[in-house]
Amino acid sequence: MSAPGTGSIGKPRIVVTFGTRPEAIKMFPVVFALRETGRFDVKVVVTAQHRELLDSVLALASLKPDLDLDLMVPDQSLDGLASRILTHFGAALDKLQPDRVLVHGDTLTTMMASLACYFRRIPVGHVEAGLRSGDIYSPWPEEVNRKVTGVVADLHFAPTETAAAALRAENVSESRIHVTGNTVIDALHYAQAKITADPSLTPAIAPLKARFLGKRIIAVTAHRRENFGAGMIQIAQALQTLAQRDDVAIIYPLHPNPNVGGVMRPALSGHDNIALLEPLDYLDFVGMMAASDVVLTDSGGIQEEAPSLGKPVLVMRDTTERPEGVAAGTAKLVGADAAAIIAETTRLLDDQSAFDAMARAHNPYGDGRASQRIAEIVLASGR
Repeated sequence: MSAPGTGSIGKPRIVVTFGTRPEAIKMFPVVFALRETGRFDVKVVVTAQHRELLDSVLALASLKPDLDLDLMVPDQSLDGLASRILTHFGAALDKLQPDRVLVHGDTLTTMMASLACYFRRIPVGHVEAGLRSGDIYSPWPEEVNRKVTGVVADLHFAPTETAAAALRAENVSESRIHVTGNTVIDALHYAQAKITADPSLTPAIAPLKARFLGKRIIAVTAHRRENFGAGMIQIAQALQTLAQRDDVAIIYPLHPNPNVGGVMRPALSGHDNIALLEPLDYLDFVGMMAASDVVLTDSGGIQEEAPSLGKPVLVMRDTTERPEGVAAGTAKLVGADAAAIIAETTRLLDDQSAFDAMARAHNPYGDGRASQRIAEIVLASGR
């Protein structure tokens, strides 16, 4: 067992770690909630698995990491990044000597940080635990990342009852599973309050709303590894076809991975009603979703966020680890298939009853208090 943490005035030391923008969005409310208890010495360690995208969220939350491992390198391989996270985060643990570590979701940072903790017998709490697609290659490598983390963790913060059931099916003890809601809704409420108080905080979206006034806006994100190649080509073809409608505009912030831009820029540049953007700050991203009529995505978190804004979501994947949205009617799987994307988007644009059925469906992902519940559970655990 590692030595107890040396937190200020004897408080248990909790390390919260993340490396990507989606993780940062979902974990900064947890950091806030832990600190608000006044009962923990909270340290934030970032791997900067995604450097540029991560920094914008840290700035939004005014969150300064206690340790920034800055591990991103160009064209990094999965095994190369994994090995760097394992060794560098392990060194951070040896320096900070925490009583507990909280990780999030399904990234390489999540899995390798959990393994580093396991090697030191440091308990791990897994935020957004229990998501499963049932296919280790879709999403890839996220499905295995979260399954391995689930083996190591002793506290599982499941966002929904469906996620909790998946953990029970893997023989996780009921006493270790806690249904909290998803912290992304906490972050969304925080962002919405900021935008309401100061609309100038969405500078990238305001001119597009004026440019596309009177048009039906389709917000797009696509960056999953399993869609690289043929899938991206299919998505680009669908967007080309949808952009031929006079009543439609498409806003698409491109992920910096060259496997995305290398397909999308040649295919979609030059269309008057397509705006290809650089990656957006989180507030601009929320502003984009709020301004949209329909969301097309292969992302995970957007399947949770968009329904809170009343936006139908078409998921450009064959499987999802978030089946609650599909069951509730807020999301629909269409795959990375041009014909299906075109058909389902057209149906939502042209059939008001179909649109309303998705837009008004109940959002199953939380009430904005998940982070407070997590902090209370960690407090009750004693570490």
